[in-house]
Order: sequence, then structure tokens, then C-alpha cells
Amino acid sequence: MSAAESTPKPQRRATAESMAQKQREISVSEFFTKNRHLLGFDNPAKALLTTVKEAVDNSLDACEEAGILPTLGVDIVEISENRYRIGVEDNGPGIVKEQIPKIFAKLLYGSKFHRLKQARGQQGIGISAAGLYAMLTTGKPLVIVSKTGKGRQARRVELRIDTRKNQPDVLKEEPVEWERDHGTRVELELVGTYRGGRTGVDAYLEQTVVANPHLELVYKMPKGEVQEYPRASHDLPREAQEIKPHPHGVELGMLLKMMQDAVKMTVKAALVDSFSRVSPAIAQAICDAAHVKATKKAPDLLGEEVERLHKALGEVKILAPPATSVVPIGEGLIVEGLKRRYHDCVYFSATRPPAVYRGNPFVVECGIAYGGDLPLEESAEVLRFANRVPLQYQPKACAISEAVYELNWKNYGLSQPRGSLPVAPMAIFVHLASVWVPFTSEAKEAVAHYPELLREITLALQECGRRLSQHLRARARLESEGKRKSLFERYIPELGQSLGKITGQERQSIEDIFLRALPSFVNMAAAAEPEPPAGGAPPAGSNGAPPPAPADASEPDQPVEKPGKKKGASKTKALKKPPAKKPAGKKGEQLSLLGE
Repeated sequence: MSAAESTPKPQRRATAESMAQKQREISVSEFFTKNRHLLGFDNPAKALLTTVKEAVDNSLDACEEAGILPTLGVDIVEISENRYRIGVEDNGPGIVKEQIPKIFAKLLYGSKFHRLKQARGQQGIGISAAGLYAMLTTGKPLVIVSKTGKGRQARRVELRIDTRKNQPDVLKEEPVEWERDHGTRVELELVGTYRGGRTGVDAYLEQTVVANPHLELVYKMPKGEVQEYPRASHDLPREAQEIKPHPHGVELGMLLKMMQDAVKMTVKAALVDSFSRVSPAIAQAICDAAHVKATKKAPDLLGEEVERLHKALGEVKILAPPATSVVPIGEGLIVEGLKRRYHDCVYFSATRPPAVYRGNPFVVECGIAYGGDLPLEESAEVLRFANRVPLQYQPKACAISEAVYELNWKNYGLSQPRGSLPVAPMAIFVHLASVWVPFTSEAKEAVAHYPELLREITLALQECGRRLSQHLRARARLESEGKRKSLFERYIPELGQSLGKITGQERQSIEDIFLRALPSFVNMAAAAEPEPPAGGAPPAGSNGAPPPAPADASEPDQPVEKPGKKKGASKTKALKKPPAKKPAGKKGEQLSLLGE
């Protein structure tokens, strides 16, 4: 008997039929119950912050979409050790009774996923995931109070999530009296850790009011302290307009689905109806380039024809998507926002023109606060924002941080250790506004490294850096001239006393003559640089971008376009320059002064 025959065969454990009986559908709620770290609930401190963040984002989106200046209240109450009750209240339009359970207790349910327009929320997961985490850690349901208008009855609803079905489970619903005319309040009880620092709730709310100057916020801390942030602007951001997908961002599978869904439409009509910036003439050009009949029914296209059509979409010249779907903060309001957090600083801001990645329009904005009460010998503080929402975690995995680290800040007169942030009393503000922000995960903590995004962020940082460099050079010249002036002022009394003895004139009159002549030798006015209004920005509320400043000669490798030098500029400057005068200490000058 061979060794193979003597070895016992392994016992059969299951059959295909028995294995098939174990297969079942996994609901999205069950998936995120086991993978809640993907949504930002991987530790108690982060869970507390994420819950506040999702509720505040929803409130701000609702208020702005309804055209209401947002007034928010956030309160955190410590019930016991590592157990907190969070309440977020707004003055928004309220929520109709039928929609309350689905919005707060059903994952992947919302109105923003299928719309191409700027919004804080994207996936319809955030607040329902916070309710799921609260239910898992404390067993307590969500409590929602909402009122849709003055004179209407407010409703109070208690909810849980049925994780097997991803459906809301309404425990209690009743009418209540509420003094507000309209608005919504959500309360959650959860296990968490309250802490300060860069990743705490306090820092998140401070940064939120910086990026949202039109927000009024009242924050009640766990220890009973109340922090109020009054409104810095009474102008709502303009409403973002919804757009259709752009042809340069569509993928082959998506194009195939669009054509199949365009029932009773020709290929040409489907292209015009499905995409932005595609006119009938452009649609005809796309069909010609793809060798596809424009009059053919769109659902009848074959696989090869769709591939040729997809290739032609990238070859035919098409205008960039409209920027009406994106609402930047604006240079003036960035400065107003920075003033809410950083006091007695100099401020600079820049808004880049709209750009496109994967067919999605986006705008990058940058702001700098320098000096004031910021620490001198510490690294600069970086504030990252996406659609006006602060990003506090995973800074090293974010494209915004990479652009800030990679920029050579030494070109702008700042000290910068290798591979680090500049060491200066400075805060750097970077905001990405887009119809679809490419986050690296569902937790929305970092922006993906698309080359188009990195380039625009770098250009915005360079623009602010040049303005800061001009300010620092002007301040250095002012300090130099001030030292010269103090040097002259120190020796004028001695000179007046000596000349008084020689000429017999009064010492005070001689000193007055020298003091009157001193401004001609110490040009303090020329050394001082006039501060531009709002960091060189247009008035508050304006979203227009100023023309870029000339690029530094020390940055030849940076992707900055250098505008042409104006003719006659140096000649005009030379004509305005005052004629040079001989120093006051020369003999001829002294005699002429004393002979007056």
C-alpha cells in the first residue's frame, strides 16, 4: 500500500447547498456598525467631535439652502465619566414630519449625493451614523424636535436605527411647545472624551466661524462656560447652482448607463441633455469624431460605438464647466473670518479663478494672518477647509498640507526648517470649494492628491506669500530708517550745544533747525508700505479674484505666470524720487542753516 493511499482523506465540511443557505444581504447599517472607524468614530474623542461636526454641517446647509442667516446653539453636557449629551439647535426651515425618521435614522439617505453643486454634506451618512454610534455605545435613542413655521406645531421624535434593515424605528412621536418660529434641534447621548487642542470640539467651532463669517454661534461647554461668536457678516453666500456632469469627467461605464437611460432620444439629443457645455453643434462634432450616427437611438449603441464616443468626448474641445455651482468665501470675508480668531495681525488673502478636475469645477482660496498674538518661535498654524468645513485629522495625508509643506517659504523672508512648516507668527488658511470634494475616506478628513488641486493650492499660497513678503520688506525698511532717525536725534543736542558756543546763537533754535531738516535725510514715508484694504482684497462679500502679483525672481521653478512689465514704470518712479541732499553734518549745509 502506497503512502498516498494510507493517508486519510479530509472530512467534507460543507456542500455548495449548505454554503448557499448562509449567504444573505448585508445592509449598509450592519457594515458601518462593524466598520465605524471609516466614518470617524474610531475613538471616543474623535467620536464626540464627529457627532458635533455632522450636526453643525447639516444645520448650516439647511439654513443656507433656505436663505436664512444661520444662528446655531451647541451644548455639551457631561452626564458621567466619558458620557455626554450633545445638543445642536438651529433656526433653519425645519423638517417635515415624514422625513425626520429617514434623515436621522437611515444611512445613505439624502438630497445631496445626486446633485452637482457645492454642499457640506455629500453622502447622506453623517448624522445617521452619529445616531448609530450613540445607540451602540449608550443604547439611548436620538431625540429630534423640529418646527417648519410660525403658528405650526413642533414635533418631538425619538428614533433608533434597525441595523438589519437600515430602516428607522420610531419609538415615540408627540407634539410639543417650542418658542422658536422654525428650526430643528437634535440630541444624542454617547460615550466620548472631551478634550481641547487642535483636534478638539473647541478648535473645530473656532475654525467653523472663521470659514463662515455669516454664522452666529453660542457654544455651551461641558463645564458650564459659554462662548459666543457674533456674526461678522450679514450677507448670505450666494446660492450654488446645480449643474450637469461635464464630458471631460465622465467614465466609460457612466457614459454607457447615460445612453441606456436616454430612452426615445437620439445620441445627439442625449449628449446635449446629459452634459453641461455641450451644445447641438458640439454634440454633432463629438458624433462625427466617434464615427457614430447622430440620429441613432442612444439605447441602441453598441459597445465599440460607446468606446469611440467616450474617446471623442476627451478629444473635442469643450468649455470648462460653469463656476456658478461653486461658492467661494471671497477675499474680503476670509480676512473678516481670520479677524474673529487672530487679533491685531496683518491679513492677506487670495482667491484663485475656477479650475476643473475630473470634470468637477473647484476654487481654491488662501489667507494669511501674520503677527499679533501668534507665537513667535513656533511653526505656523495651518487651517484646512473643504466646502467651509474644517479638516482637523490626517493632516499629513491631505493635499492641502502637502502643498503648504512643499512651498519654499524662505523665498518670502521666513525661516523654514527642511521638510517642515515655516517658523513664524503666522496662520495659513486654505479653503477648497467644489461640487464634489475628493476626500480620502468617508470620514471626510483629508483631500486626495489630484495634480490639479495641488497646482491651484500652490498658486494661491504663492500669491499670499508675495504679499506677505512685500509687507515684511517694507517693515524692515521702516525699522532701518527708524534706527537712522534715532541715531541723528541722539547727536543733535550735542551738535546744537557745540554750534551754539561757536556762533553765539541759542541752542534750542539750532536744534529746531536740525530737527526740521531731519525728515529730508530719513525717508520714513517711503519706507512705510500702505496696508492694502482687506489684504489687497475687494470689499467684503465679493468673490472676484484680483489680478496676480508679479512672481518672485527667486521662484523660477514654480508654476506662476509672470505678467509683462509695464512700460515707463521705472521712468515714472525715477521722476517722483526726491533729489538727493547732502548730509546735515557737512560744513556748507551747517552754514546755510545757521544763516537763516
